[in-house]
Amino acid sequence: MSTSTPPPLPPPLPADPPSADTADTAGTAERGRRLPADDRREQLLACATRLFGERPYTQVSTTEIAREAGIARGLLNHYFGDKRRLYLEVVRRAALLPPIRADELPTGTLAQRVDASVRWFLDSVEPYRTTFLTVRGAEGVGEDTEVLALIDRTDDIAAQRVLQMVGLDPEQATARAAVRAFGGLARGTVREWTRGGALTRDQAHLLLRASLLAIVRDVLPALAPEPT
Repeated sequence: MSTSTPPPLPPPLPADPPSADTADTAGTAERGRRLPADDRREQLLACATRLFGERPYTQVSTTEIAREAGIARGLLNHYFGDKRRLYLEVVRRAALLPPIRADELPTGTLAQRVDASVRWFLDSVEPYRTTFLTVRGAEGVGEDTEVLALIDRTDDIAAQRVLQMVGLDPEQATARAAVRAFGGLARGTVREWTRGGALTRDQAHLLLRASLLAIVRDVLPALAPEPT
């Protein structure tokens, strides 16, 4: 498995001026009312996140997203340019796990640190879990290199954060590769919890905790290169 550093994440879309909302049109009283620019962008992203979580990229139109938000389609284009740029922002939010501050790193035994890292992961993906699954499968975008590069980069960031939380070196290439591979199990577990319904969240937590603990405690030492 390659451990070369993937390209950096693309920058967030720039903030929009408050006057951008003047093209707003009637929807419901709540959705169609004039909103500050940041609030409108958040509303559009929330609608897009839900719709892209329900169906693949090609099956969701900007007209539908705008209708859900109670605005004109032209206003959506003003904020995001086109559907693909909106989708990239949804991917960023669904795929990029939150940063960890030094004072938030768990303490205690290895088992306790692993337990905390799994809880952090499940807490992070829970609000976006249907969209998390859709964008992780790149459904409807095929081999879109920008989407795949974004997902690859966020996988690497997530592996580094897990290694930090369990008390290992996030820059160690073999450890990062192993935890990135563990990410495949994590995504499958979230799928069973969210779509299959075969696992509850508590069961998902147990499965990931036991697996990650075995990787960190037993597998990584065996993968470590022999001293020269």
